[in-house]
Amino acid sequence: MRMLIKNIRGLLSVYDDSPGVLRGAKMNELSMLENAFLAVDNGRIAIYGSMEEWGGIEDWRNLEVIDAEGRYVLPAWCDSHSHLVFAASREKEFEDRISGLSYEEIARRGGGILNSAQKLAQMDEDELFESSLLRLRQLVESGTGALEIKSGYGLSTEAELKMLCVVARLKEESKVKIKATFLGAHAIPAAYASKRRAYIDLILEEMIPAVAEKKLADYVDVFCEKGYFSTEESLEIVERASDFGLKSKIHVNQFNAMGAIPKLVAAGVLSVDHLEVMDEEDFEALSGSATIATALPLCSLFLSLDYTPGRQLIDRNAALALASDYNPGSAPSGNMALAVSLACIKMGLTPAEAINAATINGAAAMEISDTHGSITPGKVASLIITEACESPAFLPYSFGRPAIERVILS
Repeated sequence: MRMLIKNIRGLLSVYDDSPGVLRGAKMNELSMLENAFLAVDNGRIAIYGSMEEWGGIEDWRNLEVIDAEGRYVLPAWCDSHSHLVFAASREKEFEDRISGLSYEEIARRGGGILNSAQKLAQMDEDELFESSLLRLRQLVESGTGALEIKSGYGLSTEAELKMLCVVARLKEESKVKIKATFLGAHAIPAAYASKRRAYIDLILEEMIPAVAEKKLADYVDVFCEKGYFSTEESLEIVERASDFGLKSKIHVNQFNAMGAIPKLVAAGVLSVDHLEVMDEEDFEALSGSATIATALPLCSLFLSLDYTPGRQLIDRNAALALASDYNPGSAPSGNMALAVSLACIKMGLTPAEAINAATINGAAAMEISDTHGSITPGKVASLIITEACESPAFLPYSFGRPAIERVILS
């Protein structure tokens, strides 16, 4: 791919060297070059600068030229938490919640994760792949260029491996940068309801070794929550994953603060995700920590939960990322633009902070900062061109509608 994007109103997240992860006051700095051009060669960001400095590229031929007058160009969204691979929607549970049942009550009646696991067991791999690929293509249209995808609706060795094989096929089929996460510890399956420890042992002694041997996952995850997996069980799984060279990304503090976050941070987990309920010790543990705090505002919207206290996390010097939590039960949308909007409206972030959380810090939460998340020479050309607008704030202002004219993925 050889491309020139010219007359860019504002080129966002411009860095000569990759910034890694942003925290604190740095999150409100949206590096921008006005009246700019951006050149792409062989799918990589080659050079950029102001149009006043433009002197042409003498040795380029067969060059696609895009006139972005009045538009902004920024890195594509880096969505570091999703459950894209699933078998069926769960709109009946949506009706149940409207009728007054809580997420936990639906789960106790066999709904939620167990419902998805039952449906996934009945679907073959090819059908699961095709339905997931369709969803992935829809995400690209809304600006997603990098995506973490979890298993967790299998809850058996065979079904978990089937899900991760689908993720591997999506990696091959799509230009989206994809990371895979094994989430066998998503719930205790019905067959193990009276033998909980046996299922945990299955994860430790069979599932994790099989996933590692087949090289199907980049990370391991656990749903650390009352009624699911305790702090001690979660740490046991984190340690076992580490034995096989796998880092962990943990669901935690969605409904309850259980004192897990300080212990997870001490264990070196890459990210802690959800964080709708926070204690003082949780803020203290994340302040200045290498562990990334990942907020999932689409889930809060859909389940009518409290929102992650993003303003406090940033003010306490935590590294905050935004992700979609796209899944069939609690966040049936992968619209990262809406997540950015909600971060501003409900979590108190500025537009600059929200955009940085959904790009630079999302990339850091997937360990792809060397290739994605900012406009930096040598990085992959994974780009959003906005509609014509007056300010980058138009992206979160366009509530519920991605204000995107074109997505470019190399």
